[in-house]
Parts: sequence; structure tokens; C-alpha cells
Amino acid sequence: MPLRFIIPFVFLFFFSALARADTILVWGDSLSAGYGLDQGQEWPALLQTRLQSEGFRHVVVNASVSGETSSGGRTRLPAALAEHSPTLVILELGANDGLRGLKPQLLADNLGAMIDAAHEAGARVLLVGMRMPPNYGPAYTRRFAEVFADVAEAKKVPLVPFLMDGFADRPELFLADGIHPAAEAQPRIVDTVWAGLHPLLVSDGRKSARR
Repeated sequence: MPLRFIIPFVFLFFFSALARADTILVWGDSLSAGYGLDQGQEWPALLQTRLQSEGFRHVVVNASVSGETSSGGRTRLPAALAEHSPTLVILELGANDGLRGLKPQLLADNLGAMIDAAHEAGARVLLVGMRMPPNYGPAYTRRFAEVFADVAEAKKVPLVPFLMDGFADRPELFLADGIHPAAEAQPRIVDTVWAGLHPLLVSDGRKSARR
């Protein structure tokens, strides 16, 4: 077959594969947006590489916004769900609520509403938790951390308890502001998120195989 006839079929196959690829929407704040990092260093970009190396065809869409609160994320989410039609949403919001001292109940309400919106759009959700430093007081830090577990249980979604698990007490893995993880910490975040994400990917694969 002449080359001029083969090339269109190759492109057709390539774009058909992209069309069939499931989308993972990362819905977070500066911790996921890559604040202070070079493009491609942020953990959602590394997650895309991990997916490919593990044989998953999912496409990661990182729609995270620096400074985002749970209220802002709740307002923006319906449009993003309509635009990207994700099969999975990684929900990583709440840190800015905590830093501003907002009421934990407001965070709980917003997280619950976003999970409901994602489910109504046909997407599964992986909730990612956050913790506040001790200077916010024991009562607030405890209640803040409990919000994520409570919402995950109520909405029956898997939970990654703490995005920065295993390195939050290591200042050398943070930028100069002491808040945002440095590039060296991003692979650790991927490992933490992967532990919660991988079972969902495997489960989705089994469902697809049964269709």
C-alpha cells in the first residue's frame, strides 16, 4: 500500500486512541498547580508519566488554581466537569480555607457539594486531605483534619489522608516560604496520591473489560 494511503490511517488511529482515553481531572490549589516550580515539575505532570509507565491510557488535566478555596472550587467545578468530562476527579482543596481560618463546616459543605457534582457528572472521586500547622491551635487543627475523613465516609469516596505525608516536617523539601513543596518533594506526592488512585484505575479497567 502506498505511503500516502497509510499515513491517514496512522493519524486516524492516533486521534481515535486519544478520544477513547479517560480523563483524570486534578482539582486543587497551588499545591497541585505547581506554585514556584518549573512547568512539568508539579506532581500532576509526574502523575501523567506514572500512568503511562504503568500502562494506563488516562490523560491528566490539571485545572488547579493557586489561591483557590473550597468555595471557589465549588463555583468553578460544574463548568470544568462539562468541559472535560472526566471519569476521575482528584479533589485537593482546603489548604487555603485552613490558612484563612475559615470554619471547617464550610469546608465540609463545599467538599461534599463538589463530590456530589462529580458523581452526577459520572466521575469517581479521590479526596485528598490536608492538615494545618500546630500554631492554629489544637482544636482547629484537629477539626480541620477530621473534615476530610468525615466527608469521605459520608460520601463513600476513597481518601488520601494527607497530601504531604512523610515529608511535612522536612524543611529542605519545601520552597523558601515553608508552605509549598519543592520539586524534590513532587515524586513523593505522586507516590502518596498513587496509593489511593491505583485501586480506582484497576477497578475502572475491570469494568471496561466486562463491557
